[in-house]
Formats: sequence, structure tokens, C-alpha cells
Amino acid sequence: MRILKSWLAFAALAVPLLVGAAPAPKRVVVLGGGLTEIAYALGGGPQLVGADQSSIYPPEARQLPKVGYYRTFSVEGVVGLTPDLVLASDQAGPPEAIERLRQLGRRVIVLPSEPTLPALEQRIHGVAAALGLRDDGRALVLRVNDALKPLRGGKAPRTLMVMSRGGNTLEAAGGGTAADAMLKLAGAPNVLARQRGYKALGGEGIAALAPEVIVTTRMSVESLGGADKLLAMPGLAATPAARNKRLVIMDDLLLLGFGPRLPEALVELKAGLSTTGASGKQSGR
Repeated sequence: MRILKSWLAFAALAVPLLVGAAPAPKRVVVLGGGLTEIAYALGGGPQLVGADQSSIYPPEARQLPKVGYYRTFSVEGVVGLTPDLVLASDQAGPPEAIERLRQLGRRVIVLPSEPTLPALEQRIHGVAAALGLRDDGRALVLRVNDALKPLRGGKAPRTLMVMSRGGNTLEAAGGGTAADAMLKLAGAPNVLARQRGYKALGGEGIAALAPEVIVTTRMSVESLGGADKLLAMPGLAATPAARNKRLVIMDDLLLLGFGPRLPEALVELKAGLSTTGASGKQSGR
């Protein structure tokens, strides 16, 4: 149902083509870091007057007034910026907050967040149409697809993707996640592909799955106190990946954002997965 609603919202953007182009919005608030990144990639940065706390790329996005985290954003914060358009991920909310914006007369466009190539194209086309940059959207989709063609697939080692959400704990990524989608694009078997979503890391179970490479994010490593501490955690320490120090560390949004930098992310991920030897690979800029 959520995908259907997102597609209907995207399809509605085509209406101005039939009845005359609507004026491009001048004051836009974005709820979702991935959508913010797309807006900047399209050259729409000057139209943005606010964003949520996940909007950290490009660096200019950090300077925008913030309205809270997109899943729990402040209605008052958004309205206070007097936007003529709100671009929101379908994960933004809670739902009653989105509805409240509409009740207050704010135009809201919701776009899909799924970590798939079709959804990425919908996000790019949707943001481009909303900002009055349709031609730029088509050009960006073509660039992303052309850059991805030689990168998709191949063979990579058995891989485990882990994340820390604070504290001394880890969650492992299963199927249906952005992490799993990235591993598939890289040709890397996800040892937890049969699991759905993110779940707390199990000790003996992970050791038995014997991942050859561990992929994680920079913020996860920092929250745990360093790469060596991550590799020494129960369960991970007994894996071939930990014994051989095969660890790939990437920027959080680059790895999991599934945005216009997807080709760049895939290049970096595949480079880390292909590194051999006891020294391993710690990737990321």
C-alpha cells in the first residue's frame, strides 16, 4: 500500500505537463537525507530552506535549518520556515504529522524510500519534477544507470553487514535492507540473506555462518571505539573475516543512502570486498 501511495504521488507530478507547467517552488523543506542529496545533485540547492537531521550530504546541507529527524519531525519547525513545498520520504512521519502539514495548507509530495533501482529512479524523477528540473532529472537518471552498467554483479566473498545503533551492541543486516541490496549489486553473498531486516547480532550463529568479509559504517566503528574492538566482539571474533581482519568501513550515507552516488558507493564497496591478505581493507573517506 505504501508503494502504491508513493507511486500515485509521483504520477501526480505529471499533471502539470498536461495543463501547463506549475511554477517552480522557491522555498522547499526536505524530510529525508536521500532526497536532499538528490535535490543538490540536480542543482536545486538554492530552493531548499530547511531539512531534517539526516540531511548531511553534501556539506552545504548541514547548514540548512533543521526540523528534527525525518521519522519524528517537528510540524511547527517545518511550518515556521514557510515552505511552498515539502518533499518527504515515505518513511517520514509520524503519518499524522504529514497530514497536519496538509491541513495547514502545505503542499507535500511523498516519494518512495525502497533500496531498489526503480525506486531510485522514481526519487530522482519525483524530486526533479517537483523542483521544476525535469530535464536535469532525466539526465541524472541516465548518468547513474550508465555508470552502474559495468559495475553490477561479479563474484565476491561471503559477507556480513553489521551496524551499531549506539551502545556496545551490533545489528546484522538481512534481506529487504539497503545493506542487502548493496551486497547484491556487488555480487557478494549476504550470509544473513534469509533473515528479514536488521536484528541483534547472535554470537555462535554468526560464527557458524563464517563470513569472509565484514562490512560496516564509519559511525558504527566510532561508536564502538575502533575497528579492533568491533572485530573482537563475541561471535565476530571467531569468524574468518575477523581472523584475517577483512573489514570494509564506509561512510554511512554513501553505503546505505541508495542515492545518486550509488555508482561511487559500489566502486568503493567492490574495492573493499576484493582486497585479500591478512591486512584486510578498511575503506571510506
